[in-house]
Formats: sequence, structure tokens, C-alpha cells
Amino acid sequence: MDIRAIVRAVKQKIDNTRLYQAVDLALSGKWEEAHRIVQGMNGTHACWIHAVLHKIDGDLWNSKYWYRHAARPFTEKEPKAELQEIRDSVPQ
Repeated sequence: MDIRAIVRAVKQKIDNTRLYQAVDLALSGKWEEAHRIVQGMNGTHACWIHAVLHKIDGDLWNSKYWYRHAARPFTEKEPKAELQEIRDSVPQ
């Protein structure tokens, strides 16, 4: 494995840890802290979390925007269940 592959793997591990943190914060009702994390991230999971956070906040226009960026359809699914689904789908 070359150094670039190692750096990519480490960065992915750090990003996944941040995604877990954002989901856990959201599940514990700490919307702003979770939003602060995903706001500075790219990627499908970060956009999906961002979408759910705005759904929780009641900003459905913004939520639908982030669902599109996550390449996911807007859903009426209960946010806590959806956050758990996201958490379960983040690679370890």
C-alpha cells in the first residue's frame, strides 16, 4: 500500500468517526452540534444526515435540497429511525 492509499484510509476512518458523532448527537437531541459537524463535510452520508437534521428543524425545503445531494428521495420516515439507518450504513 502506498502512502496516498494510507492517507485516504486514515481520512475515511476519521470522516466515519465524525459521521457517527453527528448521528449520536442528533439522536440525543443536540441538533446544533450535529449540524456543525456535517456542515463542514462532503459525501453522501453527511448530506443525508444534513437532510434529516433540517427535517427535524422543520425546514423541509432545505431538507429536500440535502436529500437531493445525498441522492436519496425525501421520506416521511421518523427522523430517529432514519438516523439509526444512516448510522448502520456508515462503514466501520
